[in-house]
Amino acid sequence: MNPDSQHHDPYAAVRINEFRNLMLGRFFFIMGLRMMGTLVGWWIYELTNAPFAIGIIGLSEVVPAISLALYAGHVIDISEKRKVLLTGASLYLICAALLFALSSQTATAMFANHYIALIIYIIIFFTGVFRAFTGPTMHSIIGLMVPRDHLQNATTWSQGSWLSASVIGHAAGGVLIAALGIHNTLLVIVCLVIGGLSFMFQIKPKPALNEPGEKKTWESVKEGLRFVRDTKQVLGALILDLFAVLFGGAVAMIPVYAKDILKVGAEGFGWLNAASDIGSIIIIITLTFYPLRKQQGKKLLFTVAGFGICIITFAVSKSFWISFAALLLSGVLDGISVVVRGTILQLNTPNHMRGRVMSVNSMFINSSNELGQFESGVAAKLMGVIPSVVFGGTMTILVVIATWFKAPKLRKMEY
Repeated sequence: MNPDSQHHDPYAAVRINEFRNLMLGRFFFIMGLRMMGTLVGWWIYELTNAPFAIGIIGLSEVVPAISLALYAGHVIDISEKRKVLLTGASLYLICAALLFALSSQTATAMFANHYIALIIYIIIFFTGVFRAFTGPTMHSIIGLMVPRDHLQNATTWSQGSWLSASVIGHAAGGVLIAALGIHNTLLVIVCLVIGGLSFMFQIKPKPALNEPGEKKTWESVKEGLRFVRDTKQVLGALILDLFAVLFGGAVAMIPVYAKDILKVGAEGFGWLNAASDIGSIIIIITLTFYPLRKQQGKKLLFTVAGFGICIITFAVSKSFWISFAALLLSGVLDGISVVVRGTILQLNTPNHMRGRVMSVNSMFINSSNELGQFESGVAAKLMGVIPSVVFGGTMTILVVIATWFKAPKLRKMEY
């Protein structure tokens, strides 16, 4: 990268109308999904009163997401990407509508709590199927809309859109659950997903750069895996984030902290869920105007280590404000990590392989959130809630130390 600070345009990517429509559609879509994630965690804990049950939510989504990720990448690369995106988002809408119906008085009177929880897990399983296709498509389509010299700026705006939606979705989820109840909050979620789809429909078709049948499916999948394996900066960043998020996913226990430890109820739960995203959006805005110029590899490692320290602080805190501040700072550090990793992927991935590479990325990163959620549920069952969160933060720090010595190319990386 050869930045010229005097000519840096922080709005370069959003001046592109098509990219702007994608970001607006993604904003409403992600806001709805994050609100759904907040709601489902709270709903399951109310139905079961079991921390382990929260972990099962993550497992329900991650199994299909990981299982289908490589195949999804192949499909994305040989398909018209707008169609894949709209199909996946529409199927998500159906899942939200089913949850809305399940939360009605009729359904709650008809089914016992454990049956409702089981149906929720099944619906979340299918969202994992659809996510295997929609997530990588959203990332891969950016490189087809934005010139290469604006990709770092586009990546920062993309993460800003996602994190802004997460902040509002998390916080509003808790507030709306307290004010409207689960059923009416799900109606709001359905409306948000519809709003996101309305912007996505304005995106122009993005024809495949690879012809169907040009390569056999498994050969195509292996090509994507080889590219990630051979591009050491990409591989190192993905592995680091995989294990950091896997163990740092202990914040999946936030419903337990909000209800039983900090005793702040649904509204406090929403704000704790949103805290890390608020921190992330603060740093994303900062990086939009003042992008990282050098030593991005070292900064990535330091920020992930700091993230682990924040998780430990959250684990032992008995004060809502200290817990909120720890999660806020963890979000600032995670935001830096997300931008560095996202920029590495966008700059190093050729257009004809974006679907497959972004699908590998989704296996490492996105699915690690749900694996982390499941790991947290298991650890909480075995160790207790507070020790399990301390364990997660400690393991994150140990992963960074190991990466520092085992991945010198990542430590020395600059772009």
